[in-house]
Amino acid sequence: MAEDNISRQVDEVEALSAIYGDDWKVESVESRIYSIKITIGGDKNQSITLEMTLPPEYPSEAPPLYLLSAPSLKRNDKIELSNSLDEIYFEHYGENILFMWIEKIREFAQSKELFENILQEASDESLQEDTESEVSSKGDVDVVQDRSIQSGEPILDRRSTFQAHVASVVTVDQVHQVVAWLLENKKVASATHNMYAYRIYNEAKQQYIQDCEDDGETHAGSRLLHLMQILEVRNVLVVVSRWYGGIQLGPDRFKHINNCARELLSQAGYIHSKDERKKSSSQTKKKKGK
Repeated sequence: MAEDNISRQVDEVEALSAIYGDDWKVESVESRIYSIKITIGGDKNQSITLEMTLPPEYPSEAPPLYLLSAPSLKRNDKIELSNSLDEIYFEHYGENILFMWIEKIREFAQSKELFENILQEASDESLQEDTESEVSSKGDVDVVQDRSIQSGEPILDRRSTFQAHVASVVTVDQVHQVVAWLLENKKVASATHNMYAYRIYNEAKQQYIQDCEDDGETHAGSRLLHLMQILEVRNVLVVVSRWYGGIQLGPDRFKHINNCARELLSQAGYIHSKDERKKSSSQTKKKKGK
């Protein structure tokens, strides 16, 4: 049983490393201690760090030991979050739960961010009206000017096929139109899942409009969106089609989804170097200060 637990831990850690990239930290290989830092609202000063220690009995008989560090959260928020993690363990006793824990924390962080955004928008409704007027004046209409959709090389694994598609978008309506156009392709429409995510940058408000869709592949859309956030891409829709081959791939499916999406985003020119991102960020701040 102990050997089986260690094997399951190794598989789980490898999958999480592929999904979360540099956000996933190995604190100690010998002691099996790992951590991940999740920011709230993109502010590094407001974050939640989850440190996890995997005992030999995990996952079959015991939960991971965990430590939550979140200086910006109130005591009641920390208690609520801890209770949520404990509930996940009891509901999924004997299963690998680290991914579910991390996604619960990300969901919690996003809810805090959404709440803060609602407060900000409620206190400044006139700004929202000015923004909508400015977008209209620039001609950012809800119709995509062309059907330029790029598709990447497929990834094959145990009879399952994964293929990414990307397109430039500047409004949510355009996202829906591009997805509809893509599904006009009979091969894409026949896919078992067509999960997608998008990030649109609103220059006037200097914030992102973003969302995702699993299309039956549970949590796939949120992982795809998380990848796009890490890569800091903007004004792009990513769709990943999966044709299921009859053999379950477990966590490997998320690795393939992220890998084919990352590769196509890079080929299409949406991924920029750190220096380019810093330059873009600096220019944005200068515009804001005017």
